Amino acid sequence: MLDFSQRLRLFSRDVWLYLITPALIGFTIFGGIYTVLLNLYLLRLGYTPSFVGLVNAAGFATLAVTALPTGAVGRKIGVRRAMILGMLLIMAGCGLLPMAEFIPVGLRQGWLLVMYAVIQLGMTLHIVNSQPFLMDATTPVERSHVFSVQVALWPLAGFVGSMIGGLLPGLLAPLLGIGLEDAAPYRYTLLLAAVMVLPGVWALMQIPEPKPTHRTILAGGVSANTPLLLITLLAAISYLRGGGEGVGRTFFNIYLDEQLGIPTAQIGSLFAFAQLLAVPSALLAPTLVHRWGKERIILWGTFGVALSLLPMAFIADWRAIAVGMLGILVLTSVSRGPLMIYMQEVVDPQWRPLVAGATTMTFGLSWFTTALSGGYIIAAFGYRELFLFGALLNVAGGFLLWGFLAAHQRRQLSGSVVGAGDR
Repeated sequence: MLDFSQRLRLFSRDVWLYLITPALIGFTIFGGIYTVLLNLYLLRLGYTPSFVGLVNAAGFATLAVTALPTGAVGRKIGVRRAMILGMLLIMAGCGLLPMAEFIPVGLRQGWLLVMYAVIQLGMTLHIVNSQPFLMDATTPVERSHVFSVQVALWPLAGFVGSMIGGLLPGLLAPLLGIGLEDAAPYRYTLLLAAVMVLPGVWALMQIPEPKPTHRTILAGGVSANTPLLLITLLAAISYLRGGGEGVGRTFFNIYLDEQLGIPTAQIGSLFAFAQLLAVPSALLAPTLVHRWGKERIILWGTFGVALSLLPMAFIADWRAIAVGMLGILVLTSVSRGPLMIYMQEVVDPQWRPLVAGATTMTFGLSWFTTALSGGYIIAAFGYRELFLFGALLNVAGGFLLWGFLAAHQRRQLSGSVVGAGDR
């Protein structure tokens, strides 16, 4: 704790201002209000789990398709301006999506798909450009702690957002004279997310555009000496690692609501407390990395998510779902920061924006495929097979990561110096 407090003093003003944005994103859409209520809102509008999966898939497809172009946007207009644009798009999407009830029925599905895609486009602009921003805004001394604090802020703010998201519909329903089977209480709570994004725009506007320490690469992001094999392997690892988390985050609340009949407030509370317990694990990441190394932490997190899905698959009880989600959130929190740093450090600085875009793209593609196929897997086989499918993806990702780390370590031990064109 003493070491952590000393490292916090090294954080620059720009880093502290930036950290406001992941807190707001966690509160609203990455673990907070939207994570708890979006699926339930869609169910209250009368849609089936298959369409719910399609909406989620549309968002993740946007993440996958736009990850590389948003990296190019950051290089064109600057990473700070790109993050501001991302926050504005998040705010617009969060405000317009709950207006679906006032859209003609024939256009409503398209409206929901497009607005959720707008939210995810904003997320992509922020995530892809935040990684090179933090690499430029930090030194190796405090970098691990900055990434850990960022990762911890998502579940911490998500805890507050989940609690509010779970409780507000129940408080609003009596005031509106309706029941929780109606969509209106969920609509007003979702609108709160749009308002809460605005301070993040202000925070980013106080930061000067950073001067990158890496050389600018071609606008398309690819040149003759691009380390394509290395980036492809990192992207494949990101895809497989994202599968288990995507399944858990997308379908846990549908399972609790539709199959087990758990009240909305309890669903929100379960997810909120799981996120709260994920906070110390993220903050412990630098200590664990110092003791065991980034590689082991990333591996343990990958295989651990697969294990966490097993009680969700085989025990039809809300406590098993809670334990499984707790495992997923804790293990992804403790390994996400080390993974982001590792993937940025394993390439030359000039390729960091491209790596961030490629790995974000495949992470979004992973969540897209699990969300899109998940509804159909549920309809054809059931929730058990869905959770096992997610676990299988993580196991495959763990073995691919294991082989990659072993090969990279052998090259380091051999004393070979690998240039960007040879990677």
